[in-house]
Formats: sequence, structure tokens, C-alpha cells
Amino acid sequence: MGRFVYWMNVSLDLRIEQVPGDNGAGEWLRIDEELHREFNTRARALALMVQGRVVYETMEEYWPRAREDASLPDVMREYGEIWTTAPKVLVSRTRHTAGHNTRVIGGDDAIEQLAALRAETDGAIGVGGATLATQLLRAGLLDELLLFTHPTILGFGRPLFDDYDLPIDLDLLEQGSFEHGVTMHRYSVRDAKEAGSC
Repeated sequence: MGRFVYWMNVSLDLRIEQVPGDNGAGEWLRIDEELHREFNTRARALALMVQGRVVYETMEEYWPRAREDASLPDVMREYGEIWTTAPKVLVSRTRHTAGHNTRVIGGDDAIEQLAALRAETDGAIGVGGATLATQLLRAGLLDELLLFTHPTILGFGRPLFDDYDLPIDLDLLEQGSFEHGVTMHRYSVRDAKEAGSC
């Protein structure tokens, strides 16, 4: 059985966007080559990526072109190759087709489809998007959080989860630190349900 891993850059106050629509490109992020190499290593190890529409369309707009852009650093072109060729699932009610090795699921039974996907996948399944992660958490299907915390307090902006006000018990699995004060923490969600029990 696979594990849904919500992977996100966050501020110290657990914000993922300072301004609506910045789509992970805020000036508060401290992503250097060392950190990007870590992203590449972890992304390459994923069995599958599952992304909500906003995250997917942000990635789709940039990364397929980035892998061919000689003006970009090697580490970014490498990530472009990883993202473009990795197997992906786009979860959307409005889109029905996608390229770049992507399957689309949607509709009222999307969570049930994701539970089945988790049951039939071996390894880590990267989750991109707060709305999607919140839905998985509510359904008891979110297994892990992989948080890269940047040393800034935004004070406002979009939180890590959308409209979620219940306690979440976590166990620390892994931690690390990078230049510019960025830290990484990987947690397991204690009460994630087994696939098929929702």
C-alpha cells in the first residue's frame, strides 16, 4: 500500500502563500541549489505525484519548458525532467485531459478513487495542494507531512490546511537542516485510516 505524503514549503507560522496566487513563488522562500537538490532527490523517489488543479497548472506552465532551458541551472532543468516524466494524477472537477504522463480523476467519488489508488501503489505518493491535502486528511487518508520550513513569519496568507480545526497527532520520522535557516521535518499522521476503511 502506498503512502500519501503532503509535501510543502511553509513559513514558521505554517503559511504556504503570502499573497493569493503566488503559487509557491513568494520572496520569503529561501530555495538555493542545495535545497533544490534535496527536492530533486525526493521527487525522483516518489512512486507517483497527485496534484490539485491549481498546483498542477502552475507546474505544467513552467517545468516542461524548464528542462529544455539552457539558461537555467542544472538543478532546475533536472527537476523539470523529473516532473515532466514522473507518473502523475491530476484531481480536478473542471479538467478532463492533461499531458506529461498525467491521468485525470474527478467527480464526487474522487476521494474513493484516491483511496483505491493508494491501496494499489507501492511507495510514497507526493501530494501537492492544500485543498487536496485537506480532503485527504478529513478522509483519514493522509499518511505523512514533509515540511520545509523557511525562517520567516508571514502573519497572514494561506495556511497549510484549508479550514481544518481538529487536533492532528504526529510522530517525527526525519529531520534535517539546510543553508539559510531552512529546516525539514517529516511526520507520520497517527490516525491515518487504512485504505478502504473510509
